[in-house]
Amino acid sequence: MEKIEISMGDITKQTVDAIVNAANTTLLGGGGVDGAIHRAAGPQLLAECRTLKGCETGEAKITKGYKLPAKFVIHTVGPIYRKGGKESELLANCYRNSLRIAHEHRLKTIAFPSISTGAYGYPINEACRIALRTVKDVLDGPTTIERVIFVTFSSSDYGEYQQAYGEIFGS
Repeated sequence: MEKIEISMGDITKQTVDAIVNAANTTLLGGGGVDGAIHRAAGPQLLAECRTLKGCETGEAKITKGYKLPAKFVIHTVGPIYRKGGKESELLANCYRNSLRIAHEHRLKTIAFPSISTGAYGYPINEACRIALRTVKDVLDGPTTIERVIFVTFSSSDYGEYQQAYGEIFGS
């Protein structure tokens, strides 16, 4: 699917309408992608996040991008992985709700990290397939989104996304 790209790099350097932050429920910064986005955006991001009063798992909220090349940051809270629960639906909701907010704001380009696969322990081979299928389903419907970039931090995650992309899109 031409609208979906996979790249390896730093999500804070993406020149897109919005980047997605794999946040925690407080939205007040943390480790991994969350910490990197807060550091790159500057203290205004934290100040705006304080006004949002947190975010539930699977939901998403939007802020300005401040010092980032992206105009906006869409914060979503991924599930902590526990085998056999509702984690797959909550993870799909992270992507679905982030794309819904992007569409509501008439955004055209969005970059996602690999949500929940770091400290939250979601297995990358499952998480990337949920991400790609969910994004494909949303892009198959009416949306303003023209391009979705999955930005991986490691070469092993990049390989997992590439393999899953080939399985789902047949290329």
